[in-house]
Amino acid sequence: MRPADRPLAVLPDIPRKRYFAIGEVSELCDVKPHVLRYWEQEFPQLKPVKRRGNRRYYQQDDVQMVRRIRSLLYEQGFTIGGARQRLKETPRGTGHDHVRPASSVVAVGKRPLPPPATTRNAQIERLRDELESLLRLFPE
Repeated sequence: MRPADRPLAVLPDIPRKRYFAIGEVSELCDVKPHVLRYWEQEFPQLKPVKRRGNRRYYQQDDVQMVRRIRSLLYEQGFTIGGARQRLKETPRGTGHDHVRPASSVVAVGKRPLPPPATTRNAQIERLRDELESLLRLFPE
């Protein structure tokens, strides 16, 4: 089975961290890095943060968008132009090709609020995880 034929349901879960390097996104979405760079040119919705040396850092929304684009192109058979049009017609969080949990549904154009932390320790743990992932992105 070619990687492009692998359904989204088989892809690994997206870890809870803020930034992902292009190699991580490539593995999470089963798409080669050069394809991701090409899609950035073709889909205005895909805008990773660029840091020193033009290194790309994708956020959670970017990884979800890559998976959505992958589904449209590889699973549903859309062309690049057709997928671009489809993404314009169905805003994030609507349509059958992108399912968002009911607890994070918001008005179109607004970012979902993060889930409330149940305890102070949970907040500290989440911040610690985020800081550790950032430290791994910028080795000494």
